[in-house]
Amino acid sequence: MEHWDRLWPGGYMFAYADGLFRPSTDTFLLGGFPRLRRGMTVCDLGAGTGLLGLLLLARGPELTLGKELTVTGVELQPAACGLFRRTAAENGLEDRLRCLEGDLRDPGLLPPGRFRLAVSNPPYFPPEAGAVAPDAARRTARAETDCTLSQLCAAASRALTWGGSFCLVHRPDRLADVMEELRRVRLEPKRLRFVHHTAAASPSLFLLEARL
Repeated sequence: MEHWDRLWPGGYMFAYADGLFRPSTDTFLLGGFPRLRRGMTVCDLGAGTGLLGLLLLARGPELTLGKELTVTGVELQPAACGLFRRTAAENGLEDRLRCLEGDLRDPGLLPPGRFRLAVSNPPYFPPEAGAVAPDAARRTARAETDCTLSQLCAAASRALTWGGSFCLVHRPDRLADVMEELRRVRLEPKRLRFVHHTAAASPSLFLLEARL
């Protein structure tokens, strides 16, 4: 079933569906993490229905005067791309929130060195770890069955211009893996933030910025 909601009363509308990856706290946390500048070109790798890109555009009032921020989302699943484009159209953002349907592992999909910022809320689990969702859409969103961590980091490195940043959210038990894969493609970790449910709890997520 398809659903529509607002980021805040009177704010941007966004679409999602039960059969696809639903809105999560992870996406909202990541949406507030990157350091944004006017005129910045952003690439959302594995963009889903476009919520993360919309959250970044919603931060526009934080920025100084100048050229507007633009977000290009890369998404493999046609159904998610359809909702992404409808979200952009609903908010009159077709010129700033664009969906590119395709496989981010394809080196020819994105123009190399074009983006100042790449973001991603990637699958958290290796394909062999635990139960795998029976339907393809949720399996793609949760497990590295269609795109590994290594392939994601390589795609971010290709897309970024020199000095560009890659921001992602992930699970603490994968921190060493993430650091290793980032450095393998010349992305140097620069900023790390852990997320705790309470002050006394162990971290449940981390947000990381790496720079090319």
